[in-house]
Amino acid sequence: MKQITVITILILVLCLCVLPAAAVIQEVTVKGTVSAISQDKNSLTIENPLQYGCSYSSGNTPVCSFNVMSETSLTGSVPSDSAYTMFKTGDTVVATSLGGAGGTWITIAKLYNALPAGEYVTGLVGDLGTIPTPLVGDFALDVTTVPDCTTCFGTTCKATTTDVNVLSSGERVLKETLGPREALMYNGRNDGSSIDVTFVKGESSSATCASGVAGMTGPQPVSVYIVNIVPPIDFTQKFQETPTPTPTPVPTTAVPTKKSGSLPLAVIGAAGLGAALLACRRK
Repeated sequence: MKQITVITILILVLCLCVLPAAAVIQEVTVKGTVSAISQDKNSLTIENPLQYGCSYSSGNTPVCSFNVMSETSLTGSVPSDSAYTMFKTGDTVVATSLGGAGGTWITIAKLYNALPAGEYVTGLVGDLGTIPTPLVGDFALDVTTVPDCTTCFGTTCKATTTDVNVLSSGERVLKETLGPREALMYNGRNDGSSIDVTFVKGESSSATCASGVAGMTGPQPVSVYIVNIVPPIDFTQKFQETPTPTPTPVPTTAVPTKKSGSLPLAVIGAAGLGAALLACRRK
């Protein structure tokens, strides 16, 4: 009977030790003005950056905004060479870096911010899911990468294709599957607007290939897209007539900024069971 109890406790300890930690690399989103671009150094610098964050102190609905940082400028590598043709010094941008502020930009988005109704993205290079600002012209994109399960390493796999859904005023108007360097364009609204999307490269979670890695700790998948949008002809006039500012939207996916608490709980649980095992031995 004592042997069965000891074996049961050991199994429970092992189960606790393999609980998912679910940690990801920190993402930091900032807004500012492009002050320097260097193709030779593969870098883009943003001056007077404001960091994006959300406060939950006022209730269940988060209040999100950009706030002043201590840094006067941030420099990072660009996600694609297309950034050197899309952006120029003086542009207002929103950018997200991986692993801290600056260093590696995984997304850079150009803002159209001359309207009292709010700011909008007119062009983007990088990962679509990391920018909280909406696309201009009431467009939206919903993308899903398809993994090559023979290329998985840790928590990520290379993506063979991506399924791209183009939404206009919340309704899907186009769906296409793109391979690397393939593109699509939609201009079916008869208002002078258009959106084109190029899939450069991508990653998917390895959890889609094997259920056993669902709790593995490691980096999140990151993909690179190039998006260019032409707003409707009457876009500026329409929003100048409705000067009520719109609140900054909450990102569709939560961006963890620290490791999950699952691993510390597993350690505490293992310590408690260790004490129980010791008590069994004394008996």
